[in-house]
Amino acid sequence: MHDSDGDPAADVAALYRRTWPRLIGLLVSIGGSRADAEEVAQDAYVKLLGRWDSIRRYDDPEAWVRAVAVRTLVSRLRRQQVATRALAKLRGRPVAVEGPDGDALDVAAALARITPEQRAVVVLHHVMDLPVEQIAEELQVAAGTVKSRLARARQALAPLLTVKEVSEHA
Repeated sequence: MHDSDGDPAADVAALYRRTWPRLIGLLVSIGGSRADAEEVAQDAYVKLLGRWDSIRRYDDPEAWVRAVAVRTLVSRLRRQQVATRALAKLRGRPVAVEGPDGDALDVAAALARITPEQRAVVVLHHVMDLPVEQIAEELQVAAGTVKSRLARARQALAPLLTVKEVSEHA
């Protein structure tokens, strides 16, 4: 996609067609909502179109779109968490978060129990198989921050992702 002299809209449309399904899958894994994922992804592609003259020269324009979309989604999820907690406090009730269901290994429910920042690094590292350094660059944080978030996320997820044995009463 380097230094193409084609129509910017056509170039972005081609990138969009190639990368949309993968980006939506990533964002749904991080945020859980397809509607939010699609909205955030659309915003990222619109931003890409406005900056295409410089981003088209990048080694991996998809990484730029992914980084913008993940940062936007994490920010949105953080705001939603703050709003949910504030509403719960106003109502005088604690915020309840559902855990894994019985014996089932429910990764989505476990991921929902960690912070959006931790969820983002877990999905980018363990699902997208990106190295720590690339995640740090895309999220605009230090590599040590990514490692710390991964370690905290793994610690929080370990008990949530353990299949519990059911004892039979005879």
